[in-house]
This record gives sequence, structure tokens and C-alpha cells, in this order.
Amino acid sequence: MSLEGKTLKVCSCNRTVALDARALAAALKSDAPIEVHHQLCRKDAAAFQAALGESDVIVACTQEAPLFAELAGGSSTAIKFVNLREQAGWSTEGARAMPKIAALVAMAALPEPEPAPAVEFKSSGQVLIIGPSAAALDWAERLAGQLEVSVLITAAQGGELPLERKYPVWSGQVTQLSGWLGAFAVAWRQENPIDLEVCTRCNACVRACPEQAIDFTYQIDLAKCKAHRDCVKACGAIGAIDFSRAATERKEAFDLVLDLSRRPFIRTRQLPQGYLAPGDDALEQALAAQALTGLVGEFEKPRFYSYSSRICAHSRSGQPGCNQCIEVCSSGAIRADGDHVKVEPHLCAGCGGCATVCPSGAMSYAYPRVPDLGMRLKTLLRTYREAGGRDACVLLHDGEAGRAALLGSGRHEKGLPARVIPLECFHVASIGMDLLLGAIAYGASQVAIFITEKTAETYVAALEREIGIAQTIVTALGYAGKHFSLIREIAETWDAKPAATVEEPASFNLSPEKRTSLDFAIEHLARHASQAREVIELPQGAAFGAISVNQDTCTLCKACIGACPEAALLDSPDAPRLRFIERNCVQCGLCVNTCPENALTLVPRLFLGAKAKQAVTLHEAEPFNCVRCGKPFGTRRMVDNMLGKLGAHSMFAAEGALRRLQMCADCRVVDMMGNQTEATIFDYKK
Repeated sequence: MSLEGKTLKVCSCNRTVALDARALAAALKSDAPIEVHHQLCRKDAAAFQAALGESDVIVACTQEAPLFAELAGGSSTAIKFVNLREQAGWSTEGARAMPKIAALVAMAALPEPEPAPAVEFKSSGQVLIIGPSAAALDWAERLAGQLEVSVLITAAQGGELPLERKYPVWSGQVTQLSGWLGAFAVAWRQENPIDLEVCTRCNACVRACPEQAIDFTYQIDLAKCKAHRDCVKACGAIGAIDFSRAATERKEAFDLVLDLSRRPFIRTRQLPQGYLAPGDDALEQALAAQALTGLVGEFEKPRFYSYSSRICAHSRSGQPGCNQCIEVCSSGAIRADGDHVKVEPHLCAGCGGCATVCPSGAMSYAYPRVPDLGMRLKTLLRTYREAGGRDACVLLHDGEAGRAALLGSGRHEKGLPARVIPLECFHVASIGMDLLLGAIAYGASQVAIFITEKTAETYVAALEREIGIAQTIVTALGYAGKHFSLIREIAETWDAKPAATVEEPASFNLSPEKRTSLDFAIEHLARHASQAREVIELPQGAAFGAISVNQDTCTLCKACIGACPEAALLDSPDAPRLRFIERNCVQCGLCVNTCPENALTLVPRLFLGAKAKQAVTLHEAEPFNCVRCGKPFGTRRMVDNMLGKLGAHSMFAAEGALRRLQMCADCRVVDMMGNQTEATIFDYKK
């Protein structure tokens, strides 16, 4: 990776990071010498400022990024930052980390990926506070000066309605709560006899109640009420109290929701933006209230996914197929939509788990796209190898908890081994088999994915399955060792033993199409494998495989062909024949679920070589020729089955009716029109 057009400013951080300027320049193929500074953020700051304006600048320090941005002032120079200290230098193997340092710098020198399309939110600050009366009314008073407040009391537990009617107050039980920042829909059913919208808060009912079942929340404690109905008389013509009121549902729209209920109404792992559910913890409530005040205005976030309904294997003609994206989504953003699925971009949290589990690639990740992350992998591993590095282990982590743990390891523990190269992504759940196998094809010895306590268990299960299938493939090809792992502690990287990899790294780039990337990676691994394999047996649930046909029951009705979204099952124009291209099959099961004879079975496996891309015949049958014109129009088995099932039916008792079943569609019509004894609608009188 050349630094052409860029200036690199590296710092040893007061000589705590071992840096060899000559070796680094050679590894990066830099024509100009690289100077190692020791206090770039202090006495050497002028050297940074002197580099501005010449070219793009890469600064090997992230701790002082705000300071360097301030020193740059109004300069138009593009500045990028890379962490070499905690990720490489601060390690017990820091003196051997020069290949990794070169790889990290080379990756930082890559251009930024194209930005993903944006999803917009608009919030004017209309907030609904839901919860017990005391807490809900207290926070309503605190927030009323900053937000447009409404309150829904779900339980009368102390507190008082304000002396001034400054904001709406309702009572009832939530029946529906859905939406996102700027577009929440809330429905509730009033259950208390006192309607707070009608109540004038005159206190007449409070004074009249002999059981003191009504307090200054103006709600009746039905456990205390003895049904004297003195409150109804006291309310009089106001009519706010009605014990016989039908429970009608009310609906309103809000921009924000503060849910103070002990059990939140939305319980997805990833909550919608604008919905905060701190429960009954006072500190969490204060933090949530503070966050709400910042959610007023216009906002946007990336559209994290791309979806192609054309190759989606969710359903066909009402028959179920693949539901993996729906099952893995932790934010409830994906739902069934007829034969396809629908993603609500405002609810999508950007985990990418849907793209990881999607067998066909209909759902793909866009933040960044697989080709962009693949280019980082390729650059990282090539630079590391060319700088003399061996047995590279790529450590994938997220940009929040994962990054914090990694940097903390460098500061407090012994850091990372010299062969472990960290690569940050938005969410580790987006790492699918195309990236895992692609990394090995690019020359990585191992790939470790760092998961934290914030990683949903559905994602962990999905990653474990992807890792298991990928490991089965590389092991079957003769690559010894453990190539893929999930780790929960950074220190686990020190225990991993290097695994075998390809002698010649791949030169291809990963494709936006998942199956194409997998083809490239698997073909490269197979070409350089120590064991030649044609077929690799895979576990159930794998996205590769064949289809077994029971030829005794299959009638070649071809319903399976119409159900297949991947063009894996094909017709034949010249004969009753079912053909199959194994490379296209994603084992979604739509053909199996559609087959009326239950004649199909999925066979998970990986078929290697050119034959996997060629159409093979699974079943063919003797054609049946029309008894009138001689044209083939079906199979003999199908026609014989039809005659056997319909032969005794009254509708086919007329002369020639059964023979008509042995005709093609055109001849059948001609025969009916030419038969003078055939009954028509005109033969039936009103």
C-alpha cells in the first residue's frame, strides 16, 4: 500500500511505542523518509502544522484527535487518525509489531467508503410520559418547560395533578405502542370511572367520598370504593364520573415516549430511537429525561441495509420458506410482507444480522458494504504479509464496547499479540461467511470476533452457526487448526494457536453479491487445498446443498420450479424433465414445502468444481401425447393418476369426458365445441 499523495505523522508517545522509521517506510513503499516524532501533541506540534496544505495527512494518534483538529484550524487538508499505541505498540510484543503497524497505517490510507443513504427523523418534542402517577407527574413538571408534555397515568400511586391544566393528563392501560422517533402511535383503554379530560378538579368528589378512595390524582381506588356513588352525585352535571362507561380505546401520536413502567411496553433488544424506558430507577429516569431534551429537531441515520426482493426466499404462493432475517432481528424492524419481507428503516438498528443469515444475499449490509470491508481486509493482510508478518489473526470488533475493551487492554493489560490485527466494524453481527472465508482466502490464519455483553444472544447464535459451517469447509479442504472463533475477553487472543492458510493469497475483490463472494473464496481455498474434495457434507441449515427427488412419487408437475426464487430448479423445453443447478440452491425449502407429492428432500452439502454450475437432470418421465393431435403435453404418470382419481366422478360420466382429459389444452376446447351433446349454460332455464 503506497502513501502516495498522503503525509504520515507518527509519534512514539514519549518513546513508549517502538517505531522503526526506515522499516515502516519500506513496508509502506514510501519514497519519502518517515520521521518518528516523540511528542507530536506537545513540542513537535509545529511539525504537524507544517504538513498541512501539502496533501492529506494521516496522524498516528487518536487520543489527541480533538487537539490536532483544533491546530488545523480552517485548513482544507483532509486529516485521518489511526491508533498505533493501544492496538500495536502498547503490548508485550510491541517490539515485533512493525508489520501490524504498517498494516494499520495502510488501511487508514484507503479512501472512505461511499456513504450509505440516509433515513430521516423529525421531532417537534411532543413527548408522552407513561407510568405511575407520582413519577409521571413529577417528570412532566420538570420537562414541561422544555418539551410539549402529555401524561398517561397507568396506576394511581401518589402525586397530584397540577393546579394549572398546562398539559393533557389521561389515565388508562396501554393497548398498543409502536413507532419511532417522530412517529409513535399510542393507544390506550380508560378503565377508571373518572375521565381526566372531563374532570374540572373541583375536589367535590374528593370531599364526598366516605372511604377516601379518591385522592388528588382524581382517580378512584376501586379496592377501597364501596359503591356508594356519592362522588357521582357530587360531580353532577360535569359528568366526569361514570362507573358504567364502556371501555373505549383512544389513540394519539407523539414524537417521543418516556416509559416509566417497571415492565416496558416495548421489549425488543434494540429499542426504537425516541423511546426511553428507564423503569423505576431514579438515576436512569434522570438520564433518560436528559436524553429526551436533545431529541428535538431533524435527525438522520444511515440506511444500513439493501434488499432485493427478486431473490428473497421468504415465501412463494403462501408456502413458507426462509424466515431467518425476521428471527434474528433484535429491533423488530423486519416483518413478513406476502411472499417477501418488509424492513422499516426507521426501526433498523444497523446490526447487519439479517445480511449474515440471509442465504441468498437478498438482504445485504451497507454500512459499510461487503466490498468496502473486503478491501480493508485485503489491504490489511497484504501489507502485513509484505512487511514480514506471519500467521495474521484478524480481530473484528465494534466501535463502542469492543473498541473500549481493546484500548483498555493496551492500557491496563498486555495488549494484543503482534500477529493480531484489529479491524473495527459498526456491529459484529454483520460479519457473515463471505467475509470469514474471504479473510482466509486473503491469507489470514484466523478470524476472531469479539462479542460483548451488549451483543444479543440471537446474534451470537447466528455467528456461531456461520463460524461452524465455515470451519467445516476449511477443515474438509485440509487446512489444519481452528480458523474462526468468538471471544468474550481480549486476553483470549493470546491463547489462540496459528492455523494453516493458503500459500498464495487471493487477488479478487469481494462482490456486493453474497453468493458470488462465496464462490470466489471457496474456489480459491479449494484450488490451494492440501486435500482435493468434490463434496463436503454440511449440517442442516447450511445455505449450500442439493435436492433429492423420489422418482416413484414425483409426477413432474413442476410446481417446485415455479416456487424456486434462485433459478436452481429448471424446466426442459423438449421433454418432461426436472433439472437442477446446485450452485444456485440456498436450501430455503420452498420447493419441499410446495411439492404436492412430498417428493423432495433437502441435502445440505457443498459441491465443488465446475459441475456445480451445470444443470443436471433430477427426474424425467415418459411423455404423454395428446390422443387427438399427438402433441406431448404432460407425463404418462400424471395423466394416469388423474384418470384414476377422476374416473368415478359424476362430472366425467358423459361419453368422451375422460378421453378429453387425455387431450392437450387446445384439443380439449375444440372437442368440447364440436360435441353437440355437451351441456352449456344455455341449456339451463331460470
